[in-house]
Amino acid sequence: MPAMQPINDTGLPFMKMHGLGNDFVIVDARAHTVPITPAMARGIGHRRFGVGFDQLAVIEQGQADAHLVFYNADGSTSAACGNATRCIARFLMNESGKSNLALTTERGTLLARDAGDGLTSINMGQPQLDWQEIPLAEDVNTLELPIEGGPTATGMGNPHCTFFVVDAEAIPLEEFGARYEYHPLYPERTNVQVAQVTGPDRIRMRVWERGVGITLASGSSSCATAVAAARRGLTGREVQIDLDGGTIWIDWRDDGVWMTGPTCHVLSGTLTPEFLRSLE
Repeated sequence: MPAMQPINDTGLPFMKMHGLGNDFVIVDARAHTVPITPAMARGIGHRRFGVGFDQLAVIEQGQADAHLVFYNADGSTSAACGNATRCIARFLMNESGKSNLALTTERGTLLARDAGDGLTSINMGQPQLDWQEIPLAEDVNTLELPIEGGPTATGMGNPHCTFFVVDAEAIPLEEFGARYEYHPLYPERTNVQVAQVTGPDRIRMRVWERGVGITLASGSSSCATAVAAARRGLTGREVQIDLDGGTIWIDWRDDGVWMTGPTCHVLSGTLTPEFLRSLE
C-alpha cells in the first residue's frame, strides 16, 4: 500500500491537462495516498480561488496499469470521465513507453491505445441501455423518454440525456442544461447533450455536465450521443462529433464504444501548503 502523503505540510504536485478544452487537474497518487475530500475538490476546482477544472482525476495503483478516480467541480464523484481517461492514458504511455494500457475505474476496466498522430483511443465499454442500469427512476422507453423533445437516455458509467435538435447553436444551454440535469426521471442527475446531425455520420454537439455546467467537450457525452444517434437510425455506428473545443471520433464496435481524440499536457505545478490548509 502507498504511504499517506502529508500534503498540508509539503504541498501537492499536480498536472493540468485537457482534451479538446475539457480540462482536468490530475493528481498522481501511485507513490503516496492522497486523501481527496469533497471540500478539497471544490476548492481546487474554483476558477478564481483555486486552479479550476471540469474534473479532478486521481491516479492510484491498481491491478492493471493504474486505477482512476474522478471528482466533479462540485465535489461529487463520477464513475467515468472519458477525456480525462484519455489524458491520463497519454501521460502513462509517454512515461512507460507502452502503446496499450488497461485502466480500472468504477465503470470497469478501460483499454487504451496509441492511435498515432498524437491521438489517443479509449474503449469506454458497452453502453447501458436498460432503464435500471442508466439509472432512471422508472421503467420507460430509453430510446425516447417521456420528456418534451423526446430525448434518448444512455448510460456510459454515468447517466446521459441526449436531445436531437434542428439547431444546436440556438439552444440556451445554460438554462436548458440546468433544467434537465435535475429531472425527476434521473435519480442521480444527468449529463445533458443537444445534438444536431450536420451530415452523413457527423454531429454537432454541445454539452452540460452534471456537477460542472457547460463544458467545451465531454468524452462520455460524445459516446452517449453517438450511441443514441445510431439507435435512432440518424447515423451509422462510426461518427465524427464536433464540439465547442474541437473534434472527436466515436466508433461503437462489438467490443465497446471507442473514443479517439487529441490531448494536451498544459503544465505541472504544486498546490501550496497555504492553499491546502485553506480548504480544511
